[in-house]
Amino acid sequence: MTHPLVTHPPIDPFGSAVELAAAIRRKEVSPVEVADCYLARMDHLDPGLNAFCHRDDAAVRKAASAAADAVVRAESTDDLPPFHGVPLPVKDLRDVAGWPTSHGSAGAGREPAAASDPVVRRFVAAGFVLLGKTTTSEFGSLPFTESEALGISRNPWAPDRTPGGSSSGAGVAVAAAMAPIAHAEDGGGSIRIPASCTGLVGLKPTRGRVTDATVAVEGLGSSGVVTRSVADTAAALDVLARHDPGAWWSPPSPGRSFADAMWADPPAGLRIGVLVDSPLDGVEVDPACAAAVGTALRALESAGHHIVDTRLPLPRTDELVTAFTTMWNIGGAGIALADPDRVEPHNRALRDAARSVDSWAYAEGVLAAQRLSRRVVEGFVAGFDLLVTPTMACLPPRIGAWRAGTDEDPLMALRNSYPMGVFTSLFNVTGQPAVSLPLHHDDATGLPVGVQLVAAPWREDLLLQVSRVLELAHPWGDRRPPARGGDHGGGSR
Repeated sequence: MTHPLVTHPPIDPFGSAVELAAAIRRKEVSPVEVADCYLARMDHLDPGLNAFCHRDDAAVRKAASAAADAVVRAESTDDLPPFHGVPLPVKDLRDVAGWPTSHGSAGAGREPAAASDPVVRRFVAAGFVLLGKTTTSEFGSLPFTESEALGISRNPWAPDRTPGGSSSGAGVAVAAAMAPIAHAEDGGGSIRIPASCTGLVGLKPTRGRVTDATVAVEGLGSSGVVTRSVADTAAALDVLARHDPGAWWSPPSPGRSFADAMWADPPAGLRIGVLVDSPLDGVEVDPACAAAVGTALRALESAGHHIVDTRLPLPRTDELVTAFTTMWNIGGAGIALADPDRVEPHNRALRDAARSVDSWAYAEGVLAAQRLSRRVVEGFVAGFDLLVTPTMACLPPRIGAWRAGTDEDPLMALRNSYPMGVFTSLFNVTGQPAVSLPLHHDDATGLPVGVQLVAAPWREDLLLQVSRVLELAHPWGDRRPPARGGDHGGGSR
């Protein structure tokens, strides 16, 4: 009997999504075979890791079969969409027609969505086969998934550790090769944090670059993907970053594709800024996270770029926390709840905090955040072409570490998470594009350690070019997590 994880060449479950799409167009592999490969891995691995919260294997196979038929019918497979037949799961904060959206909450309803969100429709138009829905913390408000509704999502590199979040399942699915690429969202680090924790590439686009049905949480958040390669990230951004005339704001489509821009050499002699100390007082930076920055800086200096000692004009700790939390408190707004009493304590506390602020005070808080953002971005543009920071101030925490003090104060769940999001959330406030790259591993634990690169607004092209330079200097594509399926009861508390 064939082992459920054994596939025949050329399917490599750890392979690139772009290369998998090319193999499908060359008719070297069928979308049905690809779907079966990843569904088999989900069967074997997900009981121990808990990446997926909704599966509809019949719908996956039906879509894969239709994709296979389209390959046969096509006069030229070059005319097929860029990711034709490639599986992609969707984070369970976005609606997919016919599937429920839990928002990670036991208090949410489970009625099938009537229509797909715009981001999901772009994925489908690009040829992706939707592979199910992935776990998230409730309303995406915390950088891990350990909840009543969806259970515990575990890190494939060390299942007693978190994979980060809130795009927890997305990171687990791609790191463990249960999917070649996954949709993710980032409102305070929720693409970059799981990318760092699980050894992936995770890019948060510029505010407004990727639109959805509405602008939520004052534009802190954006959809994107987690991947294993810079090329996959660039090609997926081309799918998502389309001008949207119905959006509240939307830039024109770029004149050149991100996939093409990535292959260009970055400008010579870039000014590289460095931020290793925490932007928040009282948060210590793990030496492994600082060491990861050193790895990136040495590679960039070797490529001819210049490290500058200009300091980023950081806001005071109280100023940054106030600016972020004023907007973060409303993260659950607009989500219909079937049973509000089942919302988790920290999110009830956030809702209470939001309701205690009148509309005048809220507007003043948002204006203060905009002034803070302008000060940081103007200082950034004057001083740097690129900034290098740790993605997180800590290694992936152990499961349950966030619970300390939450019985007395539910908001300790958020405060205990500061070391995970201290370097990422600032750039959600400023709206700048930022990417986490898996350049480093901690010697003592073997855990991945991400490095964050930040560029000026609308310079995703530069981020991708420099990321490719670092990917060539320190290749990570052959790294594999050691996790096995079925060992840890991923869905349990």
